[in-house]
Amino acid sequence: MRSHYCGELNETFVDQEVTLCGWVHRRRDHGGVIFLDVRDREGIAQVVYDPDIEESFAIAESVRNEFVIQLTGKVRLRPEGTMNKDMPTGQIEVLGQSLTILNASQTPPMQLDEHEKVGEDVRLRYRYIDLRRPEMAQRLRFRSKIVNTVRNFLDDNGFLDIETPLLTKATPEGARDYLVPSRTHPSRFFALPQSPQLFKQILMAAGMDRYYQIAKCFRDEDLRADRQPEFTQIDVETSFMDEEQIMTIMEELIVHIFKSHLDVDLGKFPRMTYADAMLRYGSDKPDLRIDLELVDIADEMRDVDFKVFSGPANDPDSRVAALRVPQGASLSRKVIDDYTNFVGIYGAKGLAWIKVNDINAGIEGLQSPIIKFIGEEVVSKLMLTLQAETGDIIFFGADKTNVVNEALGALRIKVAQDLGQVKDTWAPLWVVDFPMFEMDSENNLTPLHHPFTAPSCDAAQLAANPKTALSRAYDMVLNGTELGGGSVRINKPEMQQAVFEVLGIGPEEADEKFGFLLQALSYGCPPHGGIAFGLDRLIMLMTGATSIRDVIAFPKTQSAACPLTDAPGSVSTKQLRELNIRLREKPKEESQS
Repeated sequence: MRSHYCGELNETFVDQEVTLCGWVHRRRDHGGVIFLDVRDREGIAQVVYDPDIEESFAIAESVRNEFVIQLTGKVRLRPEGTMNKDMPTGQIEVLGQSLTILNASQTPPMQLDEHEKVGEDVRLRYRYIDLRRPEMAQRLRFRSKIVNTVRNFLDDNGFLDIETPLLTKATPEGARDYLVPSRTHPSRFFALPQSPQLFKQILMAAGMDRYYQIAKCFRDEDLRADRQPEFTQIDVETSFMDEEQIMTIMEELIVHIFKSHLDVDLGKFPRMTYADAMLRYGSDKPDLRIDLELVDIADEMRDVDFKVFSGPANDPDSRVAALRVPQGASLSRKVIDDYTNFVGIYGAKGLAWIKVNDINAGIEGLQSPIIKFIGEEVVSKLMLTLQAETGDIIFFGADKTNVVNEALGALRIKVAQDLGQVKDTWAPLWVVDFPMFEMDSENNLTPLHHPFTAPSCDAAQLAANPKTALSRAYDMVLNGTELGGGSVRINKPEMQQAVFEVLGIGPEEADEKFGFLLQALSYGCPPHGGIAFGLDRLIMLMTGATSIRDVIAFPKTQSAACPLTDAPGSVSTKQLRELNIRLREKPKEESQS
C-alpha cells in the first residue's frame, strides 16, 4: 500500500512520486492551502493540498487528527524560508495528488501534536494511542535495534540463544514468586521465573558452553521507577571463563552498544571494591559523575562529650561520616530542613551541618548549631581532615552503618543534582569483591546476590567466617544505576551444600528445592559464571527516559495493574473449580448478581 515511510523522505527524493500511509498528526488550513503532517513509525512528512485537485482537496478538508490515510504525491523542496532544520524531513514536502481515508478516528483522549503533560493513567489505558507519539515510537524502535545488536554480538562470540521454561518451580531468590496453579496436579503450583538462573547453570552442566537469552522475568515485589513485575534481562552464562574474562567480554558488549547507537566511547571501565564503594559513596552503585565523597571521622569524634557522635564512633556496627559540599554554604535554612526530612526517609534521626563562611577566620568563620557540643579543637581538626574551604557546607551522619550509608549516600546525589554538580558524561564502573552474605531484618544471614554465587574462599573458611567471606560477584554500574549483576557460580555440590548450611538450609530442604541442581553439579559440571543485564534499565538510560515504563510497550502501573486490559481480573467459578481453588471472598460481580 505504500512505497516509502514518511521519515525516509529527504532531498534525494525530489521530483519522485511516492505513496505514503499513516496517521494525520496535524492538519493546518492556510488560506485555501491545506497542510497535513502525516506520521508513521519512521517519522513525519508534510503534505500539501491545493484546490486545483478538487476531490483530494475536499477530502483533505474533512480529515482530522489521527485519521488513517493513504496518499500519493510528488516530493519537492520546501519554499525558501519554510525549511525546518530540526526535522529530519524538514527540507522537503509532498505535493498531494490523491488522498484516501482508510479509517476515521474519534477525538483522541490525548493530544499527540503538542508537548503537553498527560496523566500516566490515561497514557496506559490508551497505550495504543500513547505509543503513536513520536518519542515513544522512537524508544521502541531504539529498543529493537539494541536487542538486535546484542544478539549479533553474542552470536559472533559463540553464544547460543536458548530458551528456558516460564513454568518452573518456586525457588527463594529474594522476592515473592508469581504462582500458577496446576490443573493436572491438584494443589500444586508452578512459579514464573524470577530469573533463568538454575536452568542456565544446568545448560553449562550439559556442555552448551556459552548461552544467552533475552529473557522475561517475574517478581512480585513493591515497584519503583526502575522496577516492574515483569521485566526483560539480557541473560548470559559461559563455561571455562573466570570473572576477569567474563567482565572483559561483557564490557566489550556494552562499549559496542554505546559506540554503535550513541557514538559514545565509554573507554575502559574502572574497578572498585564493594568496601571502597560503601566507604566513599555509601552505595554499591556509586554515581561517579559526582565528585562528592563521604569521609569517615570516627577518630575525631570518639572522645567528644556529645553522645550523638561519640556513641556511634565507638560502636563497631555504626559509623560517623561527613559529606563536604563545595558551594553549599549558600543553602538556606529551609533547604537544609528539607534535606533533614529527606534523610529521615532512610532512617536518619537528624542532619547535623556546618557552614564554612570564611575558613581563614577560624571558628568565627563557621556557622553551625553543633560546634558548641563538639568543641573548637575537634572542629578545627575536622576542617583539616575534610580540607574545608570557604563556601562549603559539611553534612554529618552518625548512626548504624547502613543508616549512615543510605542517608548520606542518597543526600550526596540529591545535593549534587540541586546544585548542578552532576557532570554531563557517562561514568561506568565494575563493583567487585562483594560480601557473600548480609544480615536481614531478623538478624539472619542471607545471600547478598543469590545462593549459587561462588565464594572467594574454600568451604572450611566459609563455614568458619561466613560474615566476612567475600564472593566472586561483580556488578556493572552506569551513572549510579546497576546495569547488570553476575558472578562465578558454584560448580561443585560440596561447596553448594556448604553455602546452604550457612543459610540454614538443611539437606532435606536443599534436596526438595534444589535436588536437581545438586545432582547436575555432581555429574561433572564445569567452572562457569555469567551475568544478567536489565534491558529495560539500559534502554531507559540510553534514551534519557525517567522510568522504564516509558521504554516498555505495555508496562504495569505502580500497583502492578494493566489499565489497558484491566488485568489482573477475576475468573469464573468454573475455572477456579478446575484448579481446585476456593476464594475466601467471591468476586464482586458474582456477589452482586
